[in-house]
Amino acid sequence: MTTNKLDIEETTLKLEGMSCAGCANAIEKSINGVSGVEQCEVNFAAEQATVQFNPKQTSIETIQRAVEDAGYGASVYSQQDMMAGGEDEEVAARKAESQDLKRKIVVGGIISIILIIGSTPSMTGLDIPFIPAWLHNPWLQFLLTTPVQFWCGYSFYRNGWKAFKHRAATMDTLIVLGTGAAYFYSLFATIFADFLRRQGLEPQVYYESAAVIITLILVGRFLENRAKGQTSEAIRKLMGLQARSARVIRNGQAQDIPIQQVQIGDIIQVRPGEKIPVDGEVVEGTSTIDESMVTGESIPVQKSAGDEVVGATINKTGSFQFRATRVGKDTVLSQIVQLVQQAQGSKAPIQNLADQVTGWFVPAVIAIAIMTFLFWFNLMGNPTLALINMVAVLIIACPCALGLATPTSVMVGTGKGAENGILIKSAESLEAAHQLNTIVLDKTGTLTEGKPKVTDFVTRLGTQNQNELKLLRLVALVEQQSEHPLAEAVVEYAKSQEVSLQGTVENFQAVTGSGVQATVSDWNIKIGTARWFEELGIDTQPFAEKAKQWEADGKTVIWVAVEEELEGIMALADTLKPSSADAVKSLRKLGLEVVMITGDNEQTANAIAQQVGIPRVMSQVRPDQKAEQIVALQQEGKQVAMVGDGINDAPALAQADIGIAIGTGTDIAITTSDITLISGDLQGIVMAIQLSRATMNNIRQNLFFAFIYNVAGIPIAAGILYPLVGWLLNPIIAGAAMAFSSVSVLTNALRLRKFQFN
Repeated sequence: MTTNKLDIEETTLKLEGMSCAGCANAIEKSINGVSGVEQCEVNFAAEQATVQFNPKQTSIETIQRAVEDAGYGASVYSQQDMMAGGEDEEVAARKAESQDLKRKIVVGGIISIILIIGSTPSMTGLDIPFIPAWLHNPWLQFLLTTPVQFWCGYSFYRNGWKAFKHRAATMDTLIVLGTGAAYFYSLFATIFADFLRRQGLEPQVYYESAAVIITLILVGRFLENRAKGQTSEAIRKLMGLQARSARVIRNGQAQDIPIQQVQIGDIIQVRPGEKIPVDGEVVEGTSTIDESMVTGESIPVQKSAGDEVVGATINKTGSFQFRATRVGKDTVLSQIVQLVQQAQGSKAPIQNLADQVTGWFVPAVIAIAIMTFLFWFNLMGNPTLALINMVAVLIIACPCALGLATPTSVMVGTGKGAENGILIKSAESLEAAHQLNTIVLDKTGTLTEGKPKVTDFVTRLGTQNQNELKLLRLVALVEQQSEHPLAEAVVEYAKSQEVSLQGTVENFQAVTGSGVQATVSDWNIKIGTARWFEELGIDTQPFAEKAKQWEADGKTVIWVAVEEELEGIMALADTLKPSSADAVKSLRKLGLEVVMITGDNEQTANAIAQQVGIPRVMSQVRPDQKAEQIVALQQEGKQVAMVGDGINDAPALAQADIGIAIGTGTDIAITTSDITLISGDLQGIVMAIQLSRATMNNIRQNLFFAFIYNVAGIPIAAGILYPLVGWLLNPIIAGAAMAFSSVSVLTNALRLRKFQFN
């Protein structure tokens, strides 16, 4: 039975109890095993699961039970709760966890130091006078080690037992087996010391190894916990932008209420210096607004009645009132947070290899540890030596580093993008962006401001004012019915000429990619391209030279016919964005081929392309043909990004390997794009690609270090160097290496926070 995509819902679960990538794999497997779940991605670094499911076949409660049955906890990650301060609760919980780890590290550290001092004479074979012999008493060491083993290391035993009950093995399993082997062997040697001596074996104890290893691992967990908190800093910064209250006018009275209580339609008063609480439309007053949070532009924007305002932006000078139009999860800020959270919780394809490895990693390590013990026991006949090597193998193995390698870099990279106005929909999009070799730029609204203005107007009867105004009125009345940017420019021009726009328009029809036609006062009016007029058999020769001249200047020409007779032409020019030429230059420096696509004729298109330095132009392409042009480029073997406004360009954005939408600050939820640039600055494209390349390099570094660590560390712990140099790895050193392996990966990922865009 095929599932209708419209029936699929998505939710984010906050997970509890994960200690390594093996835990993440176990949870993912459990959730994917629930009937009705379409897809689940568990992010170990973010400690969350993104689940797509069919509510007709299952429920969130059923999914949560599946997580609990696997030995972990799950709660619904409500964005509204998060925006209302839920993230503060998470920070508080992380802080409490850090405090608990600190206490255990202090206790474990003090005891470990005492144990190491007491064991130094026996470990070194030296007689050190100032170390009293009673410090090496096995029963004293047993009493000191026990609280470290079972209080400081309680979470390892708890999680290891949960995994065992569900026939799974995790990092905690390795820690429990390793430290438990050292502790219980030492206890056996303490109780049955005489028995061992009768067997010709020295009853050596390794209490200090068990205590020090647990303490070092806790230090690693503490540093890892702190670093994980830093990876989600971008989310906290975004949520910190939100106002906590709003001054609402109700029953003629102004009252301050929590932002969660604001409703659509409420009239909200904003005073100088205050944050705008939600999105809305100004109804009274004027002011200047700092919209840098949304657009990246530092210059305040003038606002008056009828203008839109965005929540979390800052009112600078005046006082005004506005009507709330978007609240809660529908505001621009909430959508930004949602997109960033969605990206940070997603998986990059490059992570698949690490997931496959961690799936069998812990069982493989246990098997290697057992073989190590048997090998050394049979080879040397020394259970002590065999035990040391087995414990070292169990302790040094660290799937955490593999599990953290990709998601931490993705979290930091997408957060860095959000801070710079680049919203990346998913980790897959972030990864794909670094493989691009071709960028297709739509002209109108992307390279240009998207606000064309009429520059020239000529009628068949010349430039006598009355003839111009009469024809201009007919043209403007028809264009009033259209939503095209060129139509808006014509209407604005007519208004500037004080032309009356009163009149009846009938039979209006828009011909995609060609023009519009309608009847005004019994006159049949057609407005459109020369190509369309030629198809209709309308003679365009009278203005051919004039049109050619305008097009050579980079202007767009629209033709006007009345009753199938050419009556005039009009030239419109769309100003290039200040950043366009520099952005194109930067893209080409990155080794990318830049292509411009437009509906303009070849001459006009080439004139614009020449101004910005684009060598390849696709002209006279209707909106419905843009996707076909993207396909043609892909068939040439190119990895293509399409950059457009996300409306007329939606099919092309969806077809491209990466769709990059130019956002407006008030309409950022563009579902067909993979990357959204909140402001219209094309340098955002350059920044997005640079960020993608930097993030992928960071991920590769993390995976390399994680794999090399285990590939080299486990054989050394097993004693592969002993036949060559007589060297064995002390389990304490193995514990230190394991504890800091994941920390090193996290530290490397956090370097992305300091990444500088060129």
